[in-house]
Formats: sequence, structure tokens, C-alpha cells
Amino acid sequence: MSHKHQVKIEKLFEHPTSGNIDARRLLSALEHYGAKVDTSKHNKAKIHFRNKDLTLSLTHNNNLSKDGIAIMRHFLEEVDLVPGKL
Repeated sequence: MSHKHQVKIEKLFEHPTSGNIDARRLLSALEHYGAKVDTSKHNKAKIHFRNKDLTLSLTHNNNLSKDGIAIMRHFLEEVDLVPGKL
């Protein structure tokens, strides 16, 4: 199961950026690595990981937008959860 989670994180760092990243599965992968994720009824996900917080807007089709992918990528780099260190 860990390999599936690793693939989801690695997909964020691919070039060119994929437009087909399922936010729910990505949030599940983050929880696997120890993040605390709270989703609200207003389609927002609050992610707390390694003393850092991120609030991410979710779309109705559950795919991350290009901006959302960039924001998530920067957050993961900040908390040192990058493909080479998984």
C-alpha cells in the first residue's frame, strides 16, 4: 500500500505537471505519511504536517488545479516530503 501513496506524491513533482491528480487520494497519501487532514463542507482541506499548515481549495471534480498542484508542491518541499526522501 505504501507504494501507491509514494506514487501519488511523486506525481506532484513530474514535469510537465499532470492535470489529473485526484485530491482525495493525495490527501489519503499525506495521511499515510503522518499529516493531519481536515476537510470542511466548503470544499477546503486543512493540512497540518510537521508544524506547518496549508489550506487548500478542492474542486467539485476532485482533481487538483494547476495552481493547487504548485501550492502543494511548495508545501511538500517546505516540510521535506519530496520523492527522494519518501
